[in-house]
Amino acid sequence: MSKVLIIVGDATETVDTLYPFYRLIEGGFQPVIAAPEKRRYQMVLHEVKPGWTITKEWEGYSIEAEVAFSEIDPDEYLGIFFSGGRAPEYLRYDEDLVRITKHFFEQNKPIGSVCHGVEIPAYADCVRGRRMATVPKCKFDLEVCGGTFVDEPCVIDRNLVSGRTFHDNGHFIGPWIALLDEARKALGA
Repeated sequence: MSKVLIIVGDATETVDTLYPFYRLIEGGFQPVIAAPEKRRYQMVLHEVKPGWTITKEWEGYSIEAEVAFSEIDPDEYLGIFFSGGRAPEYLRYDEDLVRITKHFFEQNKPIGSVCHGVEIPAYADCVRGRRMATVPKCKFDLEVCGGTFVDEPCVIDRNLVSGRTFHDNGHFIGPWIALLDEARKALGA
């Protein structure tokens, strides 16, 4: 088993998504782009520009979803990654995604999350008692759902590895991939 889900939607952050996508391939895993339906999704670039107090957004690359949430049997996947951007704001309400999310937490499979990605496991009631990094403006989403905000580039809480933004990719993606390697070896794959 080497398939790993990457959760996306329109307005998923480009760097949040593509960095782990290519790192998974490099590590011998098969990244599978999952979204509400099978189609091409428009990603965005996010940055707080000097002098700005809010995030500026502009179009990034697009990405093709290989599988719809409703078609996913989570038993077929080794791990999951919740990408950031604005997509999690609406993806979190998808009942199939909630089902999938709960599976990965309940089965202690490797989970990665960055930036606004926290909004999905928070809504699915999976962050209670967990320590996580996220973009500071999502601190409320995490804490109101029972999690603890940690302002660090890599936070590891059991099977959950998180970072604040794509600027932390070099800090938290490696430890998440190490958990995937351990899980793959445990399965004898």
